[in-house]
Amino acid sequence: MSRVVTAGAALAVLGTVHAAINTVLIRRPRIGNTAPGTVSVLVPARNEEATIAACLTSLREQDVAEILVLDDESSDATATVAAACGDPRVRVITGSAPPPGWLGKPHACQTLAAAATSDLLVFIDADVRVAPGGIGAAAALLDEFDLVSPQPRELAETLAERLVQPLLQWSIRTFLPVRVAERSRRPSLAAANGQFIAIRRETYRRCGGHLPAAVLDDIALTRAVRGVGGRTTVVDGSAIAECRMYEGWAELRDGHSKSLWSAFGSLPGSVAVFALLALAYLLPPIAALRGSRAGLLGFAAAVAGRAITAHNSAERVWPDSLAHPVSIAVLGGLSARSHYLHSRGKLSWRGRPLPTGPVPSR
Repeated sequence: MSRVVTAGAALAVLGTVHAAINTVLIRRPRIGNTAPGTVSVLVPARNEEATIAACLTSLREQDVAEILVLDDESSDATATVAAACGDPRVRVITGSAPPPGWLGKPHACQTLAAAATSDLLVFIDADVRVAPGGIGAAAALLDEFDLVSPQPRELAETLAERLVQPLLQWSIRTFLPVRVAERSRRPSLAAANGQFIAIRRETYRRCGGHLPAAVLDDIALTRAVRGVGGRTTVVDGSAIAECRMYEGWAELRDGHSKSLWSAFGSLPGSVAVFALLALAYLLPPIAALRGSRAGLLGFAAAVAGRAITAHNSAERVWPDSLAHPVSIAVLGGLSARSHYLHSRGKLSWRGRPLPTGPVPSR
C-alpha cells in the first residue's frame, strides 16, 4: 500500500509542476488589442431573464458590429429584457424548437451564426460579463488561430460552487499541455469553454458548425475545427470576462450531471479517469491522516496546485484550496450520478430531454 500511496503522491506532484508551467505558458488576451475585421457577438438565451441585462450591459462597452440574442423559447421575460437594453446594435431573434436530432444550445448557436453578418463570430453565454475591450482582445487572437476560447473567471459564492467550479480552471492547467495542444490535431487534446468562443465565420462554415447532438458542444466544435486543419487554443480569460455558471447546489448538480457522462467518451473512460484522480488526490490525504509522509507530500502538492491555478485565474485561494480532495470526491459523485441518469434516460436541461445514446461525433 505504501508504494501505491507514493505513486499517487508522485502523480500529484507532477500535476502541480505541470500546472505551474502552464501558468507561465498559457496565453492571456490583452485589452487594447483589436480584432481584424468586424465582429458579431452571438448570445444564446433560454430563460435568462435574471442574467441577460448585465450581460448586454457589458457588451455595450465592446467595439463590435452587432449583438444578436436568440430567445430560445424562453418561458420568462428574456426577450423583453434584451429588447429593452437600449443599444441599437442589439437584435433579438425569436428561436424555434430544435429539429429532431438537435439539442437546444447547438441549434441556437447555429441559428445565430446563420443570422450574423460579420467576418468574426464570438459566442457568449448569457451569464458572462465581459470587461471593456474584452471581445476585441479575444478576437485579436484569431490572427493566429482559427478558434479561440478564453476561460472566464468563475465566480463561486455557495459552498457547492466553491468546491466544484474552480476545477474548470484547475483541470485545464493541470492536465492539458497548452502549447503542445495548440500545435496538435489530436481530438484528446481539444479543449474549450463554451461560455466564450471566438471563431472565424469561414472556419465555422468549413467545419460544419455546431454538432447537433453534442452535449459538450464546445469540445465538439473545437474537434470539428481541428478536423478541417484549423488551429485552436484555450486561453486565460480571467482578466477579460467573468461568469457565475451555476447558483447553488441544485443548479450545479443538475448542470454538471447533464454533461459529465460524455466528458471521457464512455463509462469505462470515466472510471479510468476518476481512478487516477482518486489515486493522486484522495488516497494521499487519507494516508496522511494515518501518518504517511508520502501521503502528506501528495496532499501538500495537490493544495499547492489548486492554489497556483486559483491565484493565477483571480479566484478564491484560501481556505478553498485545502478542500481539494473533497472537490475531487464531489466531482466523482456528480459523474456517477450523470452516468446513472443517462443510462436511465432521465437527463434533461431547462425542460428539454437530453440524448441517451453514445457520445456523438462528426
